[in-house]
Amino acid sequence: MTDTGASETARPESGGRPRTREGSSRRGDASTTDAEGVSPATIEDGSGRAIRFAPYEPAARESLVDMYATFDPTQRAQGIPPVRRDAVESWLDSVLEGPSLLAWHEDRVVGHVLFVPDGDGAHELAIFVHQGYQDAGVGTALLRRGLDHARAAGVTRVWLSVTWGNDRARAVYRRAGFERERPAGGALRMSRRL
Repeated sequence: MTDTGASETARPESGGRPRTREGSSRRGDASTTDAEGVSPATIEDGSGRAIRFAPYEPAARESLVDMYATFDPTQRAQGIPPVRRDAVESWLDSVLEGPSLLAWHEDRVVGHVLFVPDGDGAHELAIFVHQGYQDAGVGTALLRRGLDHARAAGVTRVWLSVTWGNDRARAVYRRAGFERERPAGGALRMSRRL
């Protein structure tokens, strides 16, 4: 469910590192937290945009549906997100039962990471970044903050699947602490403990 075109690569003009509102460089590792271990709620992405992270709340649903309704069909993987607006709404009904974090630019949702309980004590991770916000550090920052959010919500084990050919996403997941588990059809399953 998680191979979504949300992977990031470094942008030459920014070094690929999102910046906090205060301007200090933030990497996707332990340096993404402050002295208390809390990730900053707002960063400046590699394109200079202020990106704010916040847990999903029902009031954000319309903006979230709008993001998925304008998601580039070529970036969909493993059948998600759905293409039609009504299908997006039904899909969200089925996947928003676990922790979920949104990335906002101004008043629009531009990214979403969700953790869906799998019934075996773990959660499947899926991450989506709108095509207009990729390659600017948003996906990496959203992944890191999403893992923090899931941990705070009591999630202890996370897994995802990524297609073999998506080297960029696999590299991002490895840097975030995910390890190869096993092949899963045409995809690779990766997991980590929180």
